[in-house]
Amino acid sequence: MSLSPEILLVEDEPAILNLLEFTLADKGFGLRKAMNALQARSAIDAKLPDLVILDWMLPGESGVQFARKLRADPRTRALPVIILTAKAEEPDKVMGLESGADDYITKPFSPRELIARVNALLRRRTPELGGERLTVGPLVLDTARHDVRVNDQVIALGAAEFKLLRFLMAHPERVFSRGRLLDQVWGDHAYIEERTVDVHVLRLRKALAEHNAEHLVQTVRGVGYRMTGND
Repeated sequence: MSLSPEILLVEDEPAILNLLEFTLADKGFGLRKAMNALQARSAIDAKLPDLVILDWMLPGESGVQFARKLRADPRTRALPVIILTAKAEEPDKVMGLESGADDYITKPFSPRELIARVNALLRRRTPELGGERLTVGPLVLDTARHDVRVNDQVIALGAAEFKLLRFLMAHPERVFSRGRLLDQVWGDHAYIEERTVDVHVLRLRKALAEHNAEHLVQTVRGVGYRMTGND
């Protein structure tokens, strides 16, 4: 199970695709690639990425048309999308954003700007993936270092428990069903039982209990689980 955000690159120009790959892989992002909208749809159907970088001028269906379809589908409605294009005029930017894209980057682009835009969008749309420190009560999780501490004492967690905790801490006081946690933590195509979530919550609480912090993960009877900073 990867702890790094996964980005789908949809770009048909090999030189641009290579630059995107080099820039993003160097920062630890997981990557998948598609050369057109048809390949992108197949990749998304197989597994939702955490973010899509989508070229406007794709062969066949354009990136703007594909972005509109993503926003019309309940499964991909909230999927973060960055449009990448050589079109730099204001009407083009407006059209790209009105298609449902979250951000717009013009070619040629600075690798530093690309990384900054990606991280900013992840922080805004999926805060558990944005490379930030998350704090709930005495619990501090460093998403970049994959480090969890209570009162400066390190908590040893498995990969699944870390990812579960990271998601809950990014959305404190919100209640999530087992099904929603499966989609968000294990992926919406994970073929595992919802009760598996209970097992990982028990493991997480056991690790937190060694530091008297198990109360931070609460069961909401008949609904699911939430993270709270309240005693």
